Amino acid sequence: MSRATSTSLSADASTTRGERPGRRRGAGEGAASSRLLRRLLGPLHFSGVFWYRFHLFGVRVLPEPLKPPLMVLFALAFFVALGRIRRAVVHNLSWLTGGRRSRLAELRGAWRTILNLSWCLTETYEGLADGGAVEVETEGEEVWADLLSRPGGFVIVTAHVGHWEIGSRLGRTDRRVHVVRQAEMDPRSQRFLSRLLRERAGDRVVFHYAGQDDFTLGTRLLAALRRGEVVAMQADRVSRGGRSHWAPFLGNLLEMPLGPAALARVAEVPLVPIFVFRRGRGRSLVVIRPPIEVSRDAPREQAQRQTTERLAREIEAAVRRHPHQWFCFRDLWGRRPGS
Repeated sequence: MSRATSTSLSADASTTRGERPGRRRGAGEGAASSRLLRRLLGPLHFSGVFWYRFHLFGVRVLPEPLKPPLMVLFALAFFVALGRIRRAVVHNLSWLTGGRRSRLAELRGAWRTILNLSWCLTETYEGLADGGAVEVETEGEEVWADLLSRPGGFVIVTAHVGHWEIGSRLGRTDRRVHVVRQAEMDPRSQRFLSRLLRERAGDRVVFHYAGQDDFTLGTRLLAALRRGEVVAMQADRVSRGGRSHWAPFLGNLLEMPLGPAALARVAEVPLVPIFVFRRGRGRSLVVIRPPIEVSRDAPREQAQRQTTERLAREIEAAVRRHPHQWFCFRDLWGRRPGS
């Protein structure tokens, strides 16, 4: 469960960006208290490097029969201890059901989500530790084949749904893949994970880190696309200082980055929504959606907003398909439907 202490839990739990419609008051105070807790706990904070090392050690030494009960144990500990995250999951999932579920059913849904995250992160670490094979089934194989038959590059967009670390599951291409990640909150965690990813990926996958004041990142990604390479980006979170658009999502509005649409438009390449769902122990379903072309006839801002709203619809469909693999741990709207 410790990898939940990385970008997925830590960035969601500690900060919110911008003024969301319906945002609860007191979010700033919560972020300040979270920062204080990080300073006090250091590497033992749930975003600290201790948990990264602990998780990697665990997947290397534990026999397989011990992993399922330990997943339940660690997931239960986090479920009980991280009340704000648990409540955020309950609130977010309520927008899928219209708020019509019982309290027990809501808690059960939050529990399933955190347990699923535990397994997704553990299987990611297993791949980093020993390159363990994952059984992959693909939906949309013909879309992928068509993309690879073209000489130009393309931008893969995904969200924090299922196995969102998709770079390791794109093995059937000899093209270089540039994966854009959010930097970890703890610099020591960032150095540890960055080294681990480089060692496992080799030359085929290149990792870039947003949110590190790297003003050349866009230029380098644009050059990669023009060489016919592939860029993979998250489309459901806004980097610090990034441009954003509030797109319709689950009957509300979700702040989404304009970066993927802007990059694809300048590079004149398509956006390809891809989601990787966990199907069981060591099994994944890769869903490749039809490419989205960014209009070059419409004004730039309009084209970017329209494309971002199409991406929001793709993410919403993925979330509705597997709601308990939607790993969003900040309370997006601060309220339930109808409140």
